[in-house]
Amino acid sequence: MSGSDGVGQDGDRRGRRDPDHQDPDHQDPDHQDPDHQDPDHQDPDHQNLALLCFYPSRAMEARLLATLAAEGVGDITIAQARIAARIGPSGTRLTDLAAQALVTKQTAGHLVDQLERGGFVRRVPDPTDARARLVQIAERGWEMVAIARRVEAEVEAEWTAHLGEETTAQLRAALTRLREVTDPYR
Repeated sequence: MSGSDGVGQDGDRRGRRDPDHQDPDHQDPDHQDPDHQDPDHQDPDHQNLALLCFYPSRAMEARLLATLAAEGVGDITIAQARIAARIGPSGTRLTDLAAQALVTKQTAGHLVDQLERGGFVRRVPDPTDARARLVQIAERGWEMVAIARRVEAEVEAEWTAHLGEETTAQLRAALTRLREVTDPYR
């Protein structure tokens, strides 16, 4: 309320500061909150956790594709590999592959068509729904999976040698816990 009594909306007398009143918008220039970091003054090497998770994932994918190419199985793109990696042991519906890969059903269909032509996957009737079909790993795809598991083990062994066993175990535990809140398809 404001008026002739000289009281402002915040209850303070105009022109006089109440020494016991703490203005939430006023910051003492000498006080620095250790938990608050100004985004304009962050460490230039600071990166968000998603990017820090992305770099090793990208390195793993690159190593896998290079190994597949070197071993003669490699006529597969990263987009195809990402779709293939989401195929469950008994097969997965195309709509589920699209949702998990965050692509349209048409894009997933195109990638599955390419994988099918390459002999990596096959489409079979879904035993739970006669109208639906499942995408399953085919014989050539299982060769790719075996190579992928070997490369994954090699890369993880290299990372463990770099980080140490204790840190690697802590990293795996932390990322496994993080998956609980980030992976709706687990």
